[in-house]
Amino acid sequence: MVEWCLPQDIDLEGVEFKSMASGSHKIQSDFIYFRKGLCFGLACFANMPVESELERGARMKSVGILSPSYTLLYRYMHFLENQVRHQLEMPGHYSHLEAFYDDKKGVLPAGKDTPTSQQPVHWLPSIHRYMYPEMKITHPAGCMSQFIKFFGEQILVLWKFALLRKRILIFSPPPVGVVCYRVYCCCCLANVSLPGLGGTVPESKPFFYVNVADIEMLETEVSYVACTTEKIFEEKRDLYDVYVDNQNVKTYHEHLQPLLKINNADKEKYRRLNDQRQMLMYSQEVGEDCSSCEEDLFILFFMEQNNRIFQTLMEVSASQDKTLTADHARGMGLDPQGDRSFLMDLLEVYGIDVMLVIDNPCCT
Repeated sequence: MVEWCLPQDIDLEGVEFKSMASGSHKIQSDFIYFRKGLCFGLACFANMPVESELERGARMKSVGILSPSYTLLYRYMHFLENQVRHQLEMPGHYSHLEAFYDDKKGVLPAGKDTPTSQQPVHWLPSIHRYMYPEMKITHPAGCMSQFIKFFGEQILVLWKFALLRKRILIFSPPPVGVVCYRVYCCCCLANVSLPGLGGTVPESKPFFYVNVADIEMLETEVSYVACTTEKIFEEKRDLYDVYVDNQNVKTYHEHLQPLLKINNADKEKYRRLNDQRQMLMYSQEVGEDCSSCEEDLFILFFMEQNNRIFQTLMEVSASQDKTLTADHARGMGLDPQGDRSFLMDLLEVYGIDVMLVIDNPCCT
């Protein structure tokens, strides 16, 4: 139940299920990103044993905030962690939360729960290298390096699905905080900064944590990245295109199956990404470069890769014969055969008018 909120007249229907992940009773603490209407939320959860039959031996609470953007929510994580602990130990004392709200409150746009074409949710700014969302993780290594270590070469599979704006659902048991960062990292894979492309790009949305209460809303979405702790979602195959269970990326759509296979071009991209990471770590060790960070490197690596692909596709579509050859594919860093179906899907999703002329290899 929602115990307390400010302002009191805001529609918070279902927010209690978003700010406390299903299965959280098994863990001591967590943080959770979620989406409510056109707003994003961050909540910190804590679980404290109590000697009370009424509370069945445990007191569990979440303290959260809502904002039109998720990019700065992490700044208040420490405050929320302290406040949820305070609420567990001294229930009903809200003066710190009231003071915080009075200090930070802003005016939300009218009709915040009814998305319109005039009010897009900007999931990733895409022109300047430092404009991407600052979203720091709570451990020092950074969420990008954790993402790469966790998925390994599979990030290239996720990259293709993200670029194709597929509905990606990541399952993991609690804690869900680190999984919310995987949602964010998935979105970063598909950043493009070419002028002129924006109008043709379908909107992709980070939904962060979702649960069974969100099923109706997800049924209407054509593209999203989300995570859940509820295993029942796997059975609801009409809700997603790609299902990620720990490191296992799978799809039940036959035409997307070829994209699950890692090809030579993917291995080469992964090798280059790791080489660049090693060089960055070396330059930081010898003190040459303290300003660059792995988040920059990761986002720029995929943005440049994406830009190269779309630059080539746009140049070919503007040419007289509009023919995309195997040499073009190699020039884009793709495998002419292994990435054939990916390329065909890409052309369809982005409405790019070119003719793909890449011979299928003969079977022997």
